[in-house]
Amino acid sequence: MPVPESEYLSNVWKDDIFKDRVVFVTGGAGTICSMQTRALVRLGANACIIGRSVDKTEAAAKDIGTVRPGAKVIGIGGCDVRNPESLKAAADRCAKELGGIDFVIAGAAGNFVVPLEAMSPNAFKSVIDIDVLGTFNTIKATMPHLLRSSTPRIIYVSATFHYTGMPLQAHVAAAKAAIDSLSASVALEYGPRGVTSNVVAPGGIEGTEGLARLGSGRPEEQKLYAAGIPSGRMGTVRDIADATVFLFSDAGTYINGQVIPVDGAAWRRQGDISVGIDSTMRYPNFLLTGEISKDLRDPRKDKAKL
Repeated sequence: MPVPESEYLSNVWKDDIFKDRVVFVTGGAGTICSMQTRALVRLGANACIIGRSVDKTEAAAKDIGTVRPGAKVIGIGGCDVRNPESLKAAADRCAKELGGIDFVIAGAAGNFVVPLEAMSPNAFKSVIDIDVLGTFNTIKATMPHLLRSSTPRIIYVSATFHYTGMPLQAHVAAAKAAIDSLSASVALEYGPRGVTSNVVAPGGIEGTEGLARLGSGRPEEQKLYAAGIPSGRMGTVRDIADATVFLFSDAGTYINGQVIPVDGAAWRRQGDISVGIDSTMRYPNFLLTGEISKDLRDPRKDKAKL
């Protein structure tokens, strides 16, 4: 179903600023990455999105392709970022069918709420494998194509949990810290060859799968959470898409090796805010009792919405 442009892109950008550019996106059918891709395609780019679900990925690609007449958007499902051969095949197909790769968004990720005490080694490993190994594999698969581009740029979608630490998110904090470090290494090693490598770290973004997994779905809880953010509201997918457009545009050519939180300064108060809890739950009591919000939902059980 087409998305109104005002929901994913501000009106300050010029048409065709990404004309003939190609973006390769992991996790491209997700609620954040699909909107990043949608904004870039609307402004002239062609795109290749990958994901594990064939139906969801192909449907998202078809929908994104409607934002601009003549847009080319490929959806490659059945591709797991943990599998380097699968990812390399997807990157090679993207370059062959669309003419190259200029931009990369590494957005594939996993998350769930769990205390360290209850976390199995396999649960920890699953997030590390998707987020960290998947990001490394994305870099390796796309870098040969990026180095042939005149505008080689990578953005990694991270988070802010590791800035302060976050109860119930040790696995994700460890993974995102590693992604930030990988981004810095790419900037140092490939910056001399023209590549820019930056991290966008979203805060709580309304209407996303990530927020649904981590916070209560009750309106009163979300309103209370938003009131505690210095900017006075939760983020939107447009906030993330606009940051992406800026970093990939000519205006962002000298920004390299940076981690950019797009969260309304929420992480500055992160010690007072947590995930997986309700407003009535107090630290450290909820950890000592093993209590987790009963209002968390698993969006995987819901019908996919594009």
